[in-house]
Amino acid sequence: MDRFLFLTLDGLSRGAVYAAFALSLVLIWRAARIVNFAQGAMAVAAAYVAYSVTSATGSYWLGFLAALVAGLLLGALVDVAVMRFVDHRSPLNPVIVALGLVLLLQAVLGMVYGNEFRPVGTPFDRGALTVGGLTLLSPYDLFVFLAVVVVVVALAWTFTRTAVGLRMRAAAFAPEVSRLLGVNVGGMLTLGWALASGVGALAGMLVIPTELGLHPHAMDLVFVSAFTAAVVGGLDSPPGAVVGGLVVGLVLSYVSGYAGGDLTSLAVLVLLLAVLLVRPGGLFAPVTARRV
Repeated sequence: MDRFLFLTLDGLSRGAVYAAFALSLVLIWRAARIVNFAQGAMAVAAAYVAYSVTSATGSYWLGFLAALVAGLLLGALVDVAVMRFVDHRSPLNPVIVALGLVLLLQAVLGMVYGNEFRPVGTPFDRGALTVGGLTLLSPYDLFVFLAVVVVVVALAWTFTRTAVGLRMRAAAFAPEVSRLLGVNVGGMLTLGWALASGVGALAGMLVIPTELGLHPHAMDLVFVSAFTAAVVGGLDSPPGAVVGGLVVGLVLSYVSGYAGGDLTSLAVLVLLLAVLLVRPGGLFAPVTARRV
């Protein structure tokens, strides 16, 4: 029972990070109907900015803030300088460009910083707390939960309670009508890219210290898990991304704890395949009426 409780809490902690990263993929999909395969590489680039700032100043929090700002700016830059010039008539074109962007970012980061793993510190202790003989979450896990909850609540409030959020939703679902109503569709799209990249940078800052360290490919496996979470929940559903992230985190934790860490990658692929076969749109996808 103690082992099960520990694996559950550990899975929820990891799942919260996957949820945040999946949420960034959902934001891009809802804004531009693009699966941004470069999201992981962009998050790593922001993490390297944090590494540079922290190394220069000695302050983790300045580096953390710099990563979020870098993520926002990088997302806006990718939209304005790259994706805006892609021919979107074929859905394959943005995918190819995003994959090319992955190779470019990883190559540049490797040339600038090298390809060795660099240790990344955390602001709180990662040692698990023990209460009544039960091993629970660590202070850092609690920080991860709090950060993800704040982001989810802030995004939900932005998209449902603010004029900017309503314009972003209108620009994503009805761009032509929005233009007629005076909405700056291009600006809203750029803002969507910036927000998604900022959330991805946050997820990278939360998960990289729990992995082997900072490396140009540090987010590759995390991207696979987060993409699975987004598909499980539904690419059109922000709440689905959160639930999907928690589900993926729990599955990986249970498989790693009871069957061995070598099977975690296979477990992710099996989960992804099962959802695609049973409900391709995701568990939270809206039900559409069948037309005869």
